[in-house]
Amino acid sequence: MARTDSSSDPTFRELLDYVESSLSFATSSYNDAYLDRRISARMRRRGVESYDEYQSLLDDDEEEQTALLNALSVNVTSFFRNPEVWDALREVIADIASDSRVNIWSAACSDGREAYSMAMLAHDDDRIDPNKVKILGTDIKPEIIRAARAGEYHASETNDIEEQLEPLSQNNRYVERDGDIYRVTDEVKSLVSFRKHDLVQERPPDTFDLVVCRNLFIYINSEAKQAIFDTLGSALTPDGYLTIGMTETIPPSCRDRFDPVEKRLRIYRNAANSNP
Repeated sequence: MARTDSSSDPTFRELLDYVESSLSFATSSYNDAYLDRRISARMRRRGVESYDEYQSLLDDDEEEQTALLNALSVNVTSFFRNPEVWDALREVIADIASDSRVNIWSAACSDGREAYSMAMLAHDDDRIDPNKVKILGTDIKPEIIRAARAGEYHASETNDIEEQLEPLSQNNRYVERDGDIYRVTDEVKSLVSFRKHDLVQERPPDTFDLVVCRNLFIYINSEAKQAIFDTLGSALTPDGYLTIGMTETIPPSCRDRFDPVEKRLRIYRNAANSNP
């Protein structure tokens, strides 16, 4: 399937329009190259050679619609991804908790492991009263939210669980194994709730002391990135913190809204109070 410059192919654009209008997936928020990689992988899986043929298949096959939506959703995650970031976030949460309750938003939370990682930190650190911590995880896909609420992860998709949980002092306390399933404990789940949310189209669900939105921006286009940073920024309390992925950057048009706290680790603070 040797194709070049799919972005100028009218049948590719028609397919994207179909996916956006009929399947309610915001293709316009993502890079064409990313979309083409995911779509082409599904086409190869189904033995389809052209975009218009694949659109016809989608129109008649609800199972393929679901498979494509799952392929397009960005769901790469793990517990405590980039541990040094989590060491810094532990200090942020402890600092906030010393004076007040802590309201945390895990935006684009995928299958919930990021949100649960924050709940584990709250239970693991003696400086933090977990009863003062509330965590909301959101994602655009309802089936991902259902998976996150379950808090169950197959061993085949959770490699090196012991290594992932190394930032914790009691790493065997928060995740239980049942055969091929790793299950987050009830004490961890009690701090976390999940709901569907569209970062481009919807306002923030609340105001938060800490917003974590990591490893989403490498997949989306500049216009959607601007909209999402506007949403995240407006969700912060005056002294609130924002964390993004270590390979990601804040758009130049939004940088005056965030002061770097740990720039290398991509931890920022609301700049609302830094100006006279």
